[in-house]
Amino acid sequence: MAADLILQENVPLAPLTTLKVGGPARYFVRAENELQIIDGLNFARKKDLDVLVLGGGSNVLVSDKGFDGLVIQMAMTRLDAKRSAFEKEKNHGPQDLVKVTIAAGDDWDAFVQFCVENNWAGVECLSGIPGSVGGTPVQNVGAYGQEVSETILAVRCIDTTSLEPVRLTNAECGFSYRTSIFNSTAKGRFIVYDVTFQLAPNGRPKIAYKDLMERFEGETPSLSEVREGVLQIRRAKSMVIDAEDPNRLSAGSFFKNPIVPNEKYAEIAAISDAGVPKFEVDATSVKIPAAWLIEQSGFHKGFRLGNSGISTRHTLAIINCGGASASEIVALKETIQAGVEQNFGILLQPEPVFVGF
Repeated sequence: MAADLILQENVPLAPLTTLKVGGPARYFVRAENELQIIDGLNFARKKDLDVLVLGGGSNVLVSDKGFDGLVIQMAMTRLDAKRSAFEKEKNHGPQDLVKVTIAAGDDWDAFVQFCVENNWAGVECLSGIPGSVGGTPVQNVGAYGQEVSETILAVRCIDTTSLEPVRLTNAECGFSYRTSIFNSTAKGRFIVYDVTFQLAPNGRPKIAYKDLMERFEGETPSLSEVREGVLQIRRAKSMVIDAEDPNRLSAGSFFKNPIVPNEKYAEIAAISDAGVPKFEVDATSVKIPAAWLIEQSGFHKGFRLGNSGISTRHTLAIINCGGASASEIVALKETIQAGVEQNFGILLQPEPVFVGF
């Protein structure tokens, strides 16, 4: 083991997540460079341990018993207070795009703010999302009509099988709705080390989401105006971290919006008294808002089950109402899933990563 690798034992994980629930990690390492990641992986191999990579903890639910393996917390950063540690290159192609490579441990919203301050378009609608950069390609994070896959050029990783660095192109990442190879076909194989984005200098903001279209109807907003608009919308839904907000202890949107065949949508529309909202995906399928399905199944904002509940401002957010256990969060998740499946024949899929279950 490298001399600069500090290995800790029985480290509480709840404080490192936005839900603030869950037990300890058997072993824990804060990785500030590639070598520390590789040394951690070698330690795990020798001990035959499972490995969990932890970023900002915003999209994870840790079991009450914790994680009986090695947690590697990604602590490498490039975005400092002076923004001087960035790797920036100009690509003098037809669109004159700017390439920005940022470390997995950097704060996501700080990066978005930096891009907007420099008038680089491409991530402005993703303002206010908690967590670190390394988690964004894993989930193909998206909001308000924009996804990170639209601007990711490449992802540099450590391959846990060879313990060698690899560079994956956008196409090789296999992006689709809330999905990539990192959480599907190659789950557990790659540890994201940094991400390279391509952004458009002086580009126009993306206004494709209903709330934003209504807000800026007839206007040509700047990137900073769109960022502030997104932040205001998110604050109104308790989807930014605010120490004074009673809904703050959440993992963000807990369920994915289900994509269903047109025939299934027609079936639901036929039995529903209310108009069923939808978003076109392709010629054969549509996306139905999970929030609508949850509300129509009788689960309202503020619904509680023990010490877990649904946010009073956002139906998709399951929150820790204070002192909740992971088992209480799971019980509410399963109750909601059962209700929606009974009413609509759709099993909602959770967004967070479940650890130690």
